[in-house]
Amino acid sequence: MDDQNKNLILATALSFVVILVWFVMFPPPEPAPIDPSLPELVGDGTTPTAVPMDTSTQPVASPANGATTEASQDTSSAPRIEIATTRLSGSISLIGGRIDDLKLNDYRETLEKNSPIVSLLSPSGQPNAYYALYGWAPGAGLTQDQVPGANTEWTLEQGAILSQDAPIMLAWDNGAGLIFRRSISLDDNFMFSVEQSVENVGAGTVSLAPYGILARHGEPQDLKNFFILHEGLVAMADGELTEADYGDISDFAFIPREGARAEVTQVEQEGWIGFTDHYWMATLVPAPGTSFKSVAKYDERRDIYQTEAVMQTQTVASGQSVATASQLFAGAKEWATIREYQNSGDVVGFLDSIDWGWFFFLTKPMFALLHYLNSIIGNMGWSIIALTIAIKIIVFPLAYKSYASMAKMKELQPQMEKLKEAASDDRQKMQQSMMELYKKEKVNPASGCLPILIQIPIFFSLYKVIFVTLELRHAPWLGWIRDLSAPDPSSILNLFGLFPFATPSPDSLLFIVSLGILPILLGISMWVQQKLNPAPTDATQAMIFAWMPWVFMFMLGSFASGLVLYWITNNVITFTQQYLIMRSHGYKPDVFGNITSSFKRKSGSDGN
Repeated sequence: MDDQNKNLILATALSFVVILVWFVMFPPPEPAPIDPSLPELVGDGTTPTAVPMDTSTQPVASPANGATTEASQDTSSAPRIEIATTRLSGSISLIGGRIDDLKLNDYRETLEKNSPIVSLLSPSGQPNAYYALYGWAPGAGLTQDQVPGANTEWTLEQGAILSQDAPIMLAWDNGAGLIFRRSISLDDNFMFSVEQSVENVGAGTVSLAPYGILARHGEPQDLKNFFILHEGLVAMADGELTEADYGDISDFAFIPREGARAEVTQVEQEGWIGFTDHYWMATLVPAPGTSFKSVAKYDERRDIYQTEAVMQTQTVASGQSVATASQLFAGAKEWATIREYQNSGDVVGFLDSIDWGWFFFLTKPMFALLHYLNSIIGNMGWSIIALTIAIKIIVFPLAYKSYASMAKMKELQPQMEKLKEAASDDRQKMQQSMMELYKKEKVNPASGCLPILIQIPIFFSLYKVIFVTLELRHAPWLGWIRDLSAPDPSSILNLFGLFPFATPSPDSLLFIVSLGILPILLGISMWVQQKLNPAPTDATQAMIFAWMPWVFMFMLGSFASGLVLYWITNNVITFTQQYLIMRSHGYKPDVFGNITSSFKRKSGSDGN
């Protein structure tokens, strides 16, 4: 077996390993057992206290200093204030002032025309409730019922409909000398601004701490549980990013003061905390430069996940008022929008809320270039092709050296055969003679596999970009490719739509044989690329190389069509580069002859 074929087989094996790993999916974690004897925790202002309560939909207690976040009340039918902007629609419940009904107007669940608009937040009492609420935790001089919480009945003091040009003001008088107000405004995209204020018209001095909470009842229904994608907690604390999936959150240590399994981080200057889904996110964002307590917790009895941003305690003397401002991001993880919030809105590290993965140093610039190309071209499919060309230009110097070395190896083939004959069965002598020949001719036999090895991190990074980023979701290319983030929908089983019957869905095990046009073109492009070189003389090698394109064709058939498009484009460019470089070094690949000879060998073996 010559060294060049060894290198090719090694590179192929490494490629197989990488692709096979991508097929591995982690099973969803087992739900935590519910302990019926676990008490409900509410606060007295200092330490959580256990009292028996039967509130199966209630989040965990004590966002700060024992303040409860009771959510036992069904708020789906409570009085509401409409949210109506260009990009968002929904409503705010006057029970607790919760932002708990939110839809993303620009996004639909599927490609069908009548598909429902994506719903991000939903009220308590509905399946998979998910909402944001704000309040004050009582300190010195106050009890729990004297501060607004999850079930406080607010009144609308100002405004009628929340839109990008019309904020609203909520008010609540506790009847004991404190008047609480909450101003909520909304920008042109997905950022709510929430200002909480309290006016002390009583006689004494009080202390209290404002907080914001995101509560999620159970895991999301559409949880992917795919190893390449992070879903769950995402938080930034003074430049340090934290990610934890739902299984990790449920394994947090129990902290009595928080009344739940929790993880607490003290943020000094800059931070945010929330939950991220595949394409959507909700995040609490305190004002820049604000010190706050960042908390992620899980109530295992009620199966509720919760994140909290608890600001510093405020002391309000008689006749005084205080206010604190924060923001809530609730929307789509659009790269340009999130970058704008990071660069112009001072939300430090907000782009890291998109899951760039271990190869972030490749995925970040790769997507930035893809986004820029798409802004010029206006089509993600052609932008992927343009990105592939740009990548090939960048790595061309390495590829040139590799292909030049491969061409030189072809020139040395006759001399290598003579050395093998001279060495006979003495492998050590043969290897020594080969090394001397390589040194004399200044050839590196290992460089032949370099282009394939370079492709592995690039392929993985582009796969990550296509799978994770929202911009590829439902992005069309041409004709039948309407979603570059999904597999090719055409199928050879019905002759690509000529026969009027359905084919296996991507969720079916039979989908692997339901090859579309792009996977078939991928297999053909790999097969033609092999024909730059004659088939190996070794029967085992010849069999491996003969099957490799078609194995890849079936393996990648269920991958995102955008990724398959990249691979086809890469194969075509690689073939062209290799052919021209070999020709420039005096070696003329007999592509047509190698193709015809492969058919002749097959016909001959069939005849025998």
